Amino acid sequence: MNLRNKVIIITGGTSGVGRQLVALLCHNNTVIVITRHTTRLTELTDAHQNIHVFSADLSDSKQYKGLAQKVQRRFPIVDVLINNAAVQNTQMFTDTNFKYETIAQEINVNFNAICSLSYLFLPNLKNANEQAIILNINSGLALVPKKSSAVYCASKAAMNIFSQSLNYQLEQTNISVLQAFLPLVDTPMTQGRGASKLSSEQAAVEIIKGLEKQIPINNIGKVKLLRVLTTLAPPLARKLLKRS
Repeated sequence: MNLRNKVIIITGGTSGVGRQLVALLCHNNTVIVITRHTTRLTELTDAHQNIHVFSADLSDSKQYKGLAQKVQRRFPIVDVLINNAAVQNTQMFTDTNFKYETIAQEINVNFNAICSLSYLFLPNLKNANEQAIILNINSGLALVPKKSSAVYCASKAAMNIFSQSLNYQLEQTNISVLQAFLPLVDTPMTQGRGASKLSSEQAAVEIIKGLEKQIPINNIGKVKLLRVLTTLAPPLARKLLKRS
């Protein structure tokens, strides 16, 4: 796909990988950013051109329809939907500070929003003049979980299967569903966790390369090695990731 003069929706575009995607894509495209951080939205529009911002809390599923309607009134055609927004709670169910309400919130942002926005924006994507793409930003933890962040790991695994199934459903349309699987990336979400992180800038570059080439499963960085381990030595992969 030639990423010029496209209308691109990016969720979670004010920090981390999402912000880098916005910065790289906005020069030659119209970028629609969906996020709940209104102060960061102002900073984003001041820093970049060709950006249109819509504020929504994706942890609240009641906001999805209204959000889609607002976007559709201004942008009847969408070429690319990048489902990037995600949250990860590291508390375990056995921790005394675990908050029950975070379960639904995390599932909504990491999975429900992906399913819902993919459906709600289908008419816009079908209106694209050429090929349209839904790109779901996934994680190596969709392949092998770690001990903490059980809901995050499960939601990413669900995204993986959903993406493949939806791609089957859309085979006779102009829409393809792609995934980018990320290793541990240096973002605000991962502060204080892990080492040897991939920079958010490099992650965004690799995501865009996969988008341009329309790679269905784009394994980025150490996820390539994880794929090999899950095939050749599953117990070792589980051991390495368990306490990651």
